[in-house]
Amino acid sequence: MNILFTGGGTGGHLSVVRNVAEEVKAIGGNKLYYIGSIKGQDKKWFENNSLFDETYFFDTQGVVNKDVVSVSKSLWRHVKASYGAIKIMRAFNIHRVFSVGGYSAAPASMAAIWAKIPLFIHEQNAHIGLLNAILKPFAQEFYSSYTHQSPVKEYPIKEDFFVTRHLREHVKNILILGGSQGARALNDFALNIALEFQKRNIHIIHQCGERDLERVQSAYKSINIEAEVFGFVPNILPYVQRADFALSRSGASSLWELSANALPALFVPYPYAAKNHQYHNAEFLVRFNLAYLCEEHALNASKVFNIIDQSLIKECSSRLLAHIKSGGARAIAERILNVHVNYKGKKYEN
Repeated sequence: MNILFTGGGTGGHLSVVRNVAEEVKAIGGNKLYYIGSIKGQDKKWFENNSLFDETYFFDTQGVVNKDVVSVSKSLWRHVKASYGAIKIMRAFNIHRVFSVGGYSAAPASMAAIWAKIPLFIHEQNAHIGLLNAILKPFAQEFYSSYTHQSPVKEYPIKEDFFVTRHLREHVKNILILGGSQGARALNDFALNIALEFQKRNIHIIHQCGERDLERVQSAYKSINIEAEVFGFVPNILPYVQRADFALSRSGASSLWELSANALPALFVPYPYAAKNHQYHNAEFLVRFNLAYLCEEHALNASKVFNIIDQSLIKECSSRLLAHIKSGGARAIAERILNVHVNYKGKKYEN
């Protein structure tokens, strides 16, 4: 079977593409293709990736928060790219399309609908994105870890995060995680309370973003704290494994990877995320007592140390071990390959 993957722009989208594509590849007997955008991180992730037999990148961009002229130009580019996507689908006889949303996904997703190729969609966030909301009624199946209606509820992350999971009881290492770009507000907050961590013999592991790396390293050095500071790493798992507690943004990938590894976290959502989706992501876990949440404007030292000093770590880690399940990527891969559809992309009636 020939499967086309699409969507991206950010690591949160692209990690889902990678994880599901790896499972499809592992099942065997299939050819994989990818369509994305020259904007964002798509090319960096997949241009020379052996996971896909062919990759294509169109000159497209988002339409959110743009003026009328920019939106019109963007939409025209998407229309042209959609025709290009149809040609690619016909050339390689594509049987199924898997989309993770974002502006990168628009051309191929629309092309799948026009060409009557079954479309499968995964939504990473608790608040559904604009494109996914538009395309959901046309999808063969729609996956989301935030809704009971989803055929697969487990989030599609790498199984390594489950294999290495373990119960946390005492905080010896804290992980500060600002997402792939870092978060200056979290960086400044961590520096302000670093001496309090030192008093409690808590080692700091701090992912601060490449742009702020030199400043943060110098700041720790000026207060004589030997923090473990880095800008960005493609594999965060070794740091997650060693941590006992995290202070983190709540983008979908970070949120679910920490949870899969049973690492308790205080999530501080990026306040300017579209439709405040990072807040809703974290709020979903808080409802089940699986995480802690504090908006950036209300963040203070007592929020962090109340969790640490009241010995709430073990309880939260135990709940994560019990409630967060593995197998999401494999389950989605199997459904994409095995769900019976007719030529119009609709399920056969039993």
